Amino acid sequence: MTGKVNDGDQVTVVPLGESDPAIGDIVLVRCRGREYLHLVKARQGERFLIGNNRGGINGWVGRRAIFGVATNVE
Repeated sequence: MTGKVNDGDQVTVVPLGESDPAIGDIVLVRCRGREYLHLVKARQGERFLIGNNRGGINGWVGRRAIFGVATNVE
């Protein structure tokens, strides 16, 4: 099984601006001091649960930790 974004894929990421990501969006997020592309799995108020396409969960992050949303994967 492959992910939604694989090694070597070219990804276009645009800033979120004032909008919030939706569940299922691929977002550029800072987690534990590093930047990753992850899926938004759930939302609880101003927190977002991020994880991968294989069922893994990385944890909750605040809106300030999310820099942009992927619009294209090639």
